[in-house]
Amino acid sequence: MTKIIKIRRGLDLPLVGEAEKVVTGYSAKTYAMKPTDFAGLVPRLRVKEGDVVKAGSPLFVDKFNERVTFTSPVSGRIEEIVRGEKRKVLEIRVVKSEMDEYEEFRKGDPASMTPEEIKDELLRSGLWPLIRQRPYAIIANPDHQPKAIHISGFDSAPLAPDYDLIIHGKADEFQTGLNALVKLAPKVHLNLRKGEGVSKVLLNSKGVQINYFEGPHPAGNPGIQIHHIGPVNKGEVVWYLRATDVLLIGRLFLEGRYRPEKVVALTGGGVKKPQYLRMTAGACMEGIALQHVKEGNYRIISGNVLTGTNIGHNGFLGYYDWQISVIREGKYHEFLGWALPGADKLSASGTFLSRLFPGKKFDPDTNLHGGERAFVLTGQYEKVLPMDIYPVYLLKAILAQNIDKMEQLGIYEVAEEDFALCEFVCASKIEVQSIIRQGLDLMRKEMS
Repeated sequence: MTKIIKIRRGLDLPLVGEAEKVVTGYSAKTYAMKPTDFAGLVPRLRVKEGDVVKAGSPLFVDKFNERVTFTSPVSGRIEEIVRGEKRKVLEIRVVKSEMDEYEEFRKGDPASMTPEEIKDELLRSGLWPLIRQRPYAIIANPDHQPKAIHISGFDSAPLAPDYDLIIHGKADEFQTGLNALVKLAPKVHLNLRKGEGVSKVLLNSKGVQINYFEGPHPAGNPGIQIHHIGPVNKGEVVWYLRATDVLLIGRLFLEGRYRPEKVVALTGGGVKKPQYLRMTAGACMEGIALQHVKEGNYRIISGNVLTGTNIGHNGFLGYYDWQISVIREGKYHEFLGWALPGADKLSASGTFLSRLFPGKKFDPDTNLHGGERAFVLTGQYEKVLPMDIYPVYLLKAILAQNIDKMEQLGIYEVAEEDFALCEFVCASKIEVQSIIRQGLDLMRKEMS
């Protein structure tokens, strides 16, 4: 039965730099897979520097479940394996070859395959990590049976990509991806934004239950959608992914190849002409920094400004990201600070004069406008977190490492991205998302 759910709590950030609905091509010389994109992963390498690989060749596997494979997005040569402290693997860089070569995978309609056959192809091709799970917000365990799969059909984050644009004209790929997913769980939910302009590709989806959400960010977060449709209780598992990820799964079965081509939104006040770029996953940002970023000191973020990762001008697009954000660096001290009227300051409260202009869009920078302070109750978190939990008490239970309290306060339902707005509105400048990840890692360690 279709559900219509209105999200009343949350916050939309009106930023400049929304991508114009124009798609241009972008190709990089170097690509990378980053184990750091995957929470809780300990990689075991399958290649060494100098090896020649094809698109779809294994680069590394999960040390604790070697069926979960991570493959090269392009064909070429392993240029460098970048390591950090304690020899932690940070990146496997591949220099792209002139001619594309592909590993061959099974081609066919997933509707005629068994669940195990579908899992095997997703695991071998490197697409299985697209499917994540609650609890713990980690890569789904292929040995578990989920009670449902949730597909978020829209993104509500600041300057988020338009899924309808990305999916338009790809009905075969999308439905083929759905045909694979419906074999893996008893129920699949496709969650769409209520209103006009939703792609016919999404509306005409078969084999899934369509639900509608309306309201501000974080209405597009899978965790919020799961919470309102079928909350995750202790002992239960729910898998989730985004509609754009379904395209990649469908393409695998239609072509028999791993071809992770994406249409990525290039957004933010630091972009000369915000637009969409057609590129391959893991692409280096060097060319984008030279061609599309304005002169000056700007930060390139893989993802959105609330949850994305600072990758610098020579970094690589993240595995899960369909958006690049560029904003000014805020390395300066502000005279008088909060005492100024603040007509150009983005604020969630009524502190600044900017609140008198509800239609105004802002060009923020990375300045935090202060340092960490005492963690106090303000009531601000509850205004932007549309979940029936007590966020401050949950955070304090995590800091105290109180397992029982964390369970009682809803740790199994949440992920870092669900608390991104809490971090934005926090008067104490607490790194809320980092604390949530600490809690999830602790629970996984203690409960496994």
